[in-house]
Amino acid sequence: MAQSQPLKRIPFEDEDRISKLPDCLLVEILSRIPSTKDAIRTGTLSKRWKHLWTLVSSLVFLHPYETHCRTNPDFFSFVDQTITQRRPLKLQKFKVHSRYNHHLESHIHNWIRYAVSCNVEDLHLTLWGLERRTEFPLDQFVFVSSCFTHLTLAGCTFNPTGAISWENLRSLRIWCGNLDEDLIQNVLSGSPVLKTLVLDNCYGYRRLNITSKSVKNLVFSGYMHRRISDVTDVIEINAPNILSLKIEDDLMLWKLLLLDVSSLVEAGLDYTKRFRHSGTTTEEAKEAEEEMLTGFILKLLHVKHLKIGISCFKVLTRLKAKGFLPPSNLKILNRASSSLYYDNGPKGNEDS
Repeated sequence: MAQSQPLKRIPFEDEDRISKLPDCLLVEILSRIPSTKDAIRTGTLSKRWKHLWTLVSSLVFLHPYETHCRTNPDFFSFVDQTITQRRPLKLQKFKVHSRYNHHLESHIHNWIRYAVSCNVEDLHLTLWGLERRTEFPLDQFVFVSSCFTHLTLAGCTFNPTGAISWENLRSLRIWCGNLDEDLIQNVLSGSPVLKTLVLDNCYGYRRLNITSKSVKNLVFSGYMHRRISDVTDVIEINAPNILSLKIEDDLMLWKLLLLDVSSLVEAGLDYTKRFRHSGTTTEEAKEAEEEMLTGFILKLLHVKHLKIGISCFKVLTRLKAKGFLPPSNLKILNRASSSLYYDNGPKGNEDS
C-alpha cells in the first residue's frame, strides 16, 4: 500500500491574496466593516494592515451592549484615541451610539466637531443621557454645516438660535425630538434639496405642514410624548407635494388626520393606536381606531399603491365585518413573509 504523501504547505504569498490587493480596495473593505473597533483589529493580520484603518472613510462607534445602562470610560477613551490617530481625511460616514452623562458631553462635542472638520456626509448620532435631562445639546455649528447629505439625530435637542442651513441635506431622520411647527419650518426652509424626512417618535407639534417641493418621502414613525397627560389629541399632516407616505409604529394620540396629500403615489399604513381618553370604554376606543383607519383609506383612494400592515389588519377586519368594502388599490402586507395579500388570498410580492 503506497504511503500517503505529506501535505505541502501553501506558500504564504498564496495564502494572503487579500493583502495583494491595492491599498484603495483594502481601505474600502475596512470602511465597510460594521464597527471601527473591528476594523482596527485587522491591523494584527500583517504589518501592511497595521495602519490601513487610519485611511478609512467610515467611523462607527457602538457603545458596548453589556454596559448599556451606564457609561463606559474605556469606550470614550477609545473614540478619543481613534480620532486622534486617524488621518484628517474626508469622512463619508460618522456614526456614534452611546450612553453619556453631563461630565462626558464635552467628549461628544469634540467627536462631532472632528467629523464636521472632515466634511462628513452621513452623520448618525444616537445619544442617550443617563440623567434626568436626556436630550443631548447640539452645538450651533451643527445647524449650519453644509457638508451633510444624510443626517440621523436621536436623543438630541433641536435648539438652533438662528436659521438652519443644510444646503446639501437629502435625508433627515429625527428620533425622539421635541419639535414645534416653527422649528419644522426652519428645518424645511434651510434644507432646499431635502428628499426624505423621517420623524420617529417626535412630539411637540399639532400640524406637520410639509409644503417643501423637494420633500418627496415622508415617514411618520410613531408619536409618543414623555408625559401621557401632554399627548396632543389631534395631529394634522398637510403635505401636498410628497409622493410616498408611511405611517407606522405606536401612535400615542387620539387622532391623526390627513389634509392635502394629493400628489401621493404610494402609501403604507402599519401603525398601532395606543392612546385613548380617560373615561372612554374599550368599544369607544375601537370605534376611534376604525374611524381613523377609514379616514386614511378614503383619503388615499387616488394612491396607486396602498399597503396595509399587520398592525392595521385587525381594525380592517372589523370594518369589513361591518360592511366596509376595501378599495381596489389596497393590499395587505404580511410583514413576516414580505408577501402581499389580497382579499382572495396571496398573490406574491410583485410590488415589493
